[in-house]
Amino acid sequence: MKQDESPEAIESMAPVDIDQQPGHHIRRLHQISVAIFLQETEAFGVTPVQYAALQTVGRQPSIDQRTLARTIGLDTSTIAGVIDRLEARGLLVRSASPEDRRVRQLTLTDAARQLLADIGPAMLKAQQVILAPLAPHDQREFTRMLRQLVTANNELSRAPSDAGREG
Repeated sequence: MKQDESPEAIESMAPVDIDQQPGHHIRRLHQISVAIFLQETEAFGVTPVQYAALQTVGRQPSIDQRTLARTIGLDTSTIAGVIDRLEARGLLVRSASPEDRRVRQLTLTDAARQLLADIGPAMLKAQQVILAPLAPHDQREFTRMLRQLVTANNELSRAPSDAGREG
């Protein structure tokens, strides 16, 4: 216990109204955004993290697992499970890198490319539903501010994203 966290000091603290805390609302918005994504894309059976992984591999063919994890902000053990599930569904192929046999490169299958083409409209609809309560200008400003917060706080993450680093 820290010096300023004595039982007496803790008892005298005023209760915190979580409705006034941005972290609480960010957590709730994350829950809501995942629920909306899953509802809009239900027919495809893909989670938001799986979608991010597939999109990233599609943009960067032969990306390795570690780089994929850093790009989308996941730890290496989590990305391994995501890749296992996508590979089991026939959406990703892992192969050894010609330069370093220990490095596993990832490529999309034809089925994954088709899935990404098919899921696109549903994913975009999910984004529209999430932002619908805001006026168009506020949607752009909110998205800009989210990117700013993520970029500024990226290094504080348990799994910092290379994509969130500027410079």
